[in-house]
Amino acid sequence: MDWSQHRRTDHDQTRLQEFLRQIIYGGNDGIVTTFAIVAGFAGAAADGVAQIGGLAVLVFGLANLFADGVSMGLGEFLSGRAEADMYRARRDAELREIARDPEQERTELFEILRQRGLPAGEADTVASHLVRHPEIMADLMMTYEFGMKDPAEDSPAVNGLFTFFSFVVFGTVPLLPYFLLPADQLTFQLSVSATALALLVLGLLRWHATGERVLRCVWETMAVGGVCALVAYGVGWIVGG
Repeated sequence: MDWSQHRRTDHDQTRLQEFLRQIIYGGNDGIVTTFAIVAGFAGAAADGVAQIGGLAVLVFGLANLFADGVSMGLGEFLSGRAEADMYRARRDAELREIARDPEQERTELFEILRQRGLPAGEADTVASHLVRHPEIMADLMMTYEFGMKDPAEDSPAVNGLFTFFSFVVFGTVPLLPYFLLPADQLTFQLSVSATALALLVLGLLRWHATGERVLRCVWETMAVGGVCALVAYGVGWIVGG
């Protein structure tokens, strides 16, 4: 049975839910990264944004957007590979421990099952059965003892691509007004509005995927982006005098 297909069909798991972490993580960082450039320039030129020039905003914004996007995508890929390697190494070690001292491992599993609410008799029966199936027992120990998720169905390369494209797509939004208009106070205000809209969309995507309270999803997403934007503007204002 294809378990990934089973999750998407029988449990209504969408691609958005499957890659929610990469989309939210990449999208939020992309928005904050490019708006930090815009806000920093605007803060440095608070008495006249046009002195900085839209070209400088776009050059620095796009350079940071793609450099950081590639860095984040590759970082997601490398961290995924490292997690998978660590999981396999730890699981192999667990299998060796089960083979070397099955009674000790049975006792550990018994205690874990007790802590998770199984009555002592049932926990003892389950642990006694599973010790004869080391592969299944190792999988349970990886989850319950070490808190590690099986990465077999994850693709570090796909996760990295989702992070990169989410970063670039959402990160372009704060720069859009500077593609269309000269760099003045109105353009900066439009960039602020576009950034707020992008954060709103990101919050709504999170709400749609998780089913959490919509106000919480939107508020948390916009609050994080807003704090970062204020910091960037403040630093630009201080440095620019």
